[in-house]
Amino acid sequence: METLKGTVDHIIFHNDKNGYTVADFDVDGQMVTVVGNFEELKEGEFLKLTGFWKEHQSYGEQFQIESYALDLPTSEEGVIRYLSSGLLPGIGEKTAIEIVNHFGTDTLDILDNHPDRLSEVHGIGKKTLDKIKEVYSEQKEIRDVMIQIQEYGISSTYAMKLYKTYQSDTVRVLLDNPYQIIKDVRGIGFKIADQIAAQLGFESQNPKRILSGISFCLQDCYARGNTYMTEKDLIEYSAGILGVPKEDIEFQLQELALRGDVRLEFIDDEPAYYPSALFEAEDNAALSMVRLAGAVFETQTVDIPAMIAAYEEDMSIRLDNRQAEAIETAIENGIAIITGGPGTGKTTIINGIVYIFKRLGMKTVLAAPTGRAAKRITETTGEPAKTIHRLLEYDYSGDDDFPSFNRNEENPLEVDAIILDEASMIDIVLLNSLLEAIKPGTRLILVGDADQLPSVGPGNVLQDLIESNVVKVVRLDRIYRQSEESMISINAHAINEGMMPEINNQSDFMFIRTMDPDKVLDTILDLVAWRIPEKKGFDAMKDIQVISPIKKGKLGVISLNKELQEVLNPAADYKKEKTLGTVVFREGDKVMQIKNNYKLKWEDIHGFETGEGVYNGDIGNITRIDEYNKTFEILLTDDKKVVYEFDQLDELTHAYAMTVHKSQGSEFPVVIMPMVGGPPMFLNRKLLYTAVTRAKKMLMLIGPQNYFYRMVKSGDTNERRTALKQRIKMYGELNV
Repeated sequence: METLKGTVDHIIFHNDKNGYTVADFDVDGQMVTVVGNFEELKEGEFLKLTGFWKEHQSYGEQFQIESYALDLPTSEEGVIRYLSSGLLPGIGEKTAIEIVNHFGTDTLDILDNHPDRLSEVHGIGKKTLDKIKEVYSEQKEIRDVMIQIQEYGISSTYAMKLYKTYQSDTVRVLLDNPYQIIKDVRGIGFKIADQIAAQLGFESQNPKRILSGISFCLQDCYARGNTYMTEKDLIEYSAGILGVPKEDIEFQLQELALRGDVRLEFIDDEPAYYPSALFEAEDNAALSMVRLAGAVFETQTVDIPAMIAAYEEDMSIRLDNRQAEAIETAIENGIAIITGGPGTGKTTIINGIVYIFKRLGMKTVLAAPTGRAAKRITETTGEPAKTIHRLLEYDYSGDDDFPSFNRNEENPLEVDAIILDEASMIDIVLLNSLLEAIKPGTRLILVGDADQLPSVGPGNVLQDLIESNVVKVVRLDRIYRQSEESMISINAHAINEGMMPEINNQSDFMFIRTMDPDKVLDTILDLVAWRIPEKKGFDAMKDIQVISPIKKGKLGVISLNKELQEVLNPAADYKKEKTLGTVVFREGDKVMQIKNNYKLKWEDIHGFETGEGVYNGDIGNITRIDEYNKTFEILLTDDKKVVYEFDQLDELTHAYAMTVHKSQGSEFPVVIMPMVGGPPMFLNRKLLYTAVTRAKKMLMLIGPQNYFYRMVKSGDTNERRTALKQRIKMYGELNV
């Protein structure tokens, strides 16, 4: 490791989300390019950098920082550069030279302890002096606090985060309870706080540490999709993470329950603990569902069969009895669930419900959990659809686990009916937010495939609602979307039943068998880049989607994206690039938005409209990288042009390949998926079924057939711990 000291001369690039920065540093008059993570950086700051030199392929020699700290220059030349850097108002290079000529190496001591003496220097009047004193005092406080924090071994990145939150109280808060920072400072979790606490001398059995550690372990519910943990599991898990006796965990659990931070419940006669917010979401959702299910609408004056017949005549279709029942159920009940696999006519039913509601003069809205799912329902029905976040008017709260909405109990949605597609993707928190915004008398129709993967967030909403036997459910089991040559829908249903499907490589459902991961990779690259486009006429970028069950490894999404980028969009002199960490974004790249950004502006390339909002899952291509304006332009698949700032790069990822979870709510003409080995907890029938049902015209599975067989025969071994079903039954029996 080497150490450099210098002044921040120019910030070339800074990402506010992850702190990644490229900057020019003035080190004793020599300009050095520095790269690394800085929480906050200002031109003119004097820093001590620790790191190593590396050679960048395009940009030459760079200094990669490992850590940094605020410092002060010691030479007269360094002080002059520091003062004239623009950090202090009214001091340019000429004035800085005069100050240093007057005070010499005592200049910074004068600024610290006798700032009024600056008036001795020609050109510094009272107004300028007052401004210098104000700004320098602020800089001195930051520097003093940062130096104190870093003396405890806290990294500069976290030191700046802490200072921005607590200012002059930073050290006091840390010494009193370092675990407080988990709640107060975004981006700092238990593990980081625990490291800081250890550096501050906190003992492993300190009650504050145990209380915080239990809460951290209970937050595992969010990662695993559960809404609670059994007492036994929580105690064992916490004791293992914290390295303390179980008796200490049991004692502090009672304290957390008394404080209201966790909720103790008995589920199937077994004690269990909820994070309080998840308990409230699940309990409120159950109560709301029972009340919706209890609403029965008087429809004697409505001739439903006649309206269904009119819909059939207008659309030149014929519904079967189950499809007609689904439409009737949606019209007659406060809440209805319509579930079925691919090709069973769910879109036809949605269209029928909308058709009849319109004739009844009812205001109906369509929604879906993600932007891609909302776009797809718009394309298939011809009716406008919104994301649930957009429908509820997301309020930019900054809390990803518990978003805030403008639509709620006090300001409900002014609609008569809500049709929610891809309902298997909705988690318990979002469901509760939606239910809070539904006023009495509104119908809610949930449409989805209960056999797909559940939501990424906590809960198993659609399955729990169906199994509660309180909500009206219509199951569609007859396949319509197929022809004699099509096997995708037929085989998807076979997989869902745990049966090995018929595989005929002359159909649209194909399996290429190979045991060698290198051959799997080579085959995927060959199929995407050449064989399928040349022989079948599909566009490699627009029509073909690689889906992988895993993120890491040779056949994981990260590696596949890199390999596919090289064959589909290789580097060229005429293509500009921008690097974020180890990822290279290049003009022409296929990319995907990975978080909802409701403020990001877009314009239609045809000049028809403009608007705001780019959603998690939206896909497009980088059409232009503008180094001068530090922007890049993306054309989304729905012909919307979006201009991003360089510091928004972390909202994007390459989309040549994506995980099965990310593919939910979408359909693609061609899907290619590698077969990989792994535990049934992650690689099971439900995941395979979800991947297969993403393909519309062609599906290609590549790899060992025994992996495919294991997934088909593996049930969902990762059953989620939720109690929505039990709560709905309980409130139903109480007739609330």
